[in-house]
Amino acid sequence: MRIAIKNSVLLLSFLCAVIAEAAEIKYPVTTIPEELKQNVDVVVRLEETSFKIITKSKAIFSVHEVYTILNAKGKRYAREVVGYDKLSKVNNFVGAVYDATGNTIKRLKNADIQDQSAFDGSTLFSDNRLKIADLSQSTYPYTVEFEYEIEYRFLFHIPTFAVLSSERVSLEKSVFTLVYPKDLQPRYKTQNISSQPVKASSNNVESLMWSFENVKPLKFEPFGPPPIEIVSVIFAAPSQFSYEGYDGNMNSWLQFGQFINSLNNGRDVLPEATKAEILKLTSSLKTTEEKTKAVYQYLQNKTRYVSIQLGIGGHQPFEAQVVDNTGYGDCKALSNYTVAMLSAAGIKANYTLINAGEDEPDIQTDFPSTQFNHVIVSVPNNKDTLWLECTSQTNPFGYLGSFTGDRHALMITEQGGKLVKTPSYPISQNIEARVADVTLDKTGNAKATVHTTFSGLKYESGGLSNVINYGADDQKKWIQSNTHIPSFDIGTFSMTNKKDIIPSAIVNVNYVLNRYATVSGKRIFFSPNLMNRSTYIPEKIENRKTEVVLRTPFTEVDTIR
Repeated sequence: MRIAIKNSVLLLSFLCAVIAEAAEIKYPVTTIPEELKQNVDVVVRLEETSFKIITKSKAIFSVHEVYTILNAKGKRYAREVVGYDKLSKVNNFVGAVYDATGNTIKRLKNADIQDQSAFDGSTLFSDNRLKIADLSQSTYPYTVEFEYEIEYRFLFHIPTFAVLSSERVSLEKSVFTLVYPKDLQPRYKTQNISSQPVKASSNNVESLMWSFENVKPLKFEPFGPPPIEIVSVIFAAPSQFSYEGYDGNMNSWLQFGQFINSLNNGRDVLPEATKAEILKLTSSLKTTEEKTKAVYQYLQNKTRYVSIQLGIGGHQPFEAQVVDNTGYGDCKALSNYTVAMLSAAGIKANYTLINAGEDEPDIQTDFPSTQFNHVIVSVPNNKDTLWLECTSQTNPFGYLGSFTGDRHALMITEQGGKLVKTPSYPISQNIEARVADVTLDKTGNAKATVHTTFSGLKYESGGLSNVINYGADDQKKWIQSNTHIPSFDIGTFSMTNKKDIIPSAIVNVNYVLNRYATVSGKRIFFSPNLMNRSTYIPEKIENRKTEVVLRTPFTEVDTIR
């Protein structure tokens, strides 16, 4: 009897322990400081990120994130997306979601994690994949927790760490750690961070650790600098590295370019027949610009762009002969092919890395690292440079525009990498000039003939630079969506494309404007600014902290008769 009682007590104690563990309270909302809940949608409860260099060809990236989501505007933080490919794998992807009091609602199971291709519809080949977990709830507030590890079988980049990168998000605590062997010490650069990292060393392994606590939400002011210039960021990059058997060094841009040269070496060989065709095409032309333009137009007529992302193929181009045979390639392959063809014409050209995108910030010029997502071609031309966007079949010769203009790029020379600046487009070139002749009758109906010239960066307005190469139906749709008049019908119209280095498009439209004006007795009321009304008023800022930055200066001139 005594033994039975004793065993019952032990069993009861064990069950109580199990129940207590199951009922563990984690991250209750009540423990968040009040000042961190003001004017926010999400509170970062904990963010622990570490990047550990094992060898110059192996690294491990570990992430532990806890977010309290206060309302529906913060719902995106309940979804975690982790990318990987054939040179990396995701380990230990776990997660959980807790209610406002800290009780567990659900734990993430393997069956809950989607595993899908990162194929974007324009990519022909890619081994990029995504693991996606969604723990979103319909009752607020709640807290999500994610933890995972990515094992890299190469060392080429170190993820950038931002303390906070979005508005209406506050932070309780975050920690970023770099761990590395002494002989593979990475480089780092901080921005808007005054604190120094905590250093530690043990058994030939060193670490640097930054920690941040109780950070209030950011506020991006209208027309301010790019957000990346305002946030607190730690940039990091390896010095020595290895990528699928290719060794390199990033201590300088020159050395980084030498690594790119090693990837490209021997991939510029063209078939003899193609060399002969290029010579025939350019032999009668006299100047570098004329020959380069002829080769560029040959490229545009012969090839098309496809995205190919396979392992180191994300950084290494296909051979020029492959592009010549198939007629397609990605930005790397098409640029390498163009350099090879220009060489056959006796013109020295350079494969050039750049960070492309209309709203992309410039690279950190004082921090050599992989900061590029695109490749173009630069052709020295006496004291000038010709620039070629090789992925477009319609781009005007020499025009880079908002996609790659006005930023630094890395020109790959025989010696290595050299920083250069792409052309900027000043206000004098970016012009939208319109002349409208309007005939108004006494009932308030009107007819208008509108002639508009879009030049420089205005050539791209609303996608005009693409639409102008399409058929009449697409052009009419563009006119409809870019005509800001309450009621109108389109009569005849035309578009003329002037593909110069500073391109322009001329759009002529005849409109029928029923009820354009309001008739009241002997008076008639109408808005004389027919086409181009600016109604946006930015938020008022009492004590502005950042400068006003106009990234795309332009001139608009409207003449209404």
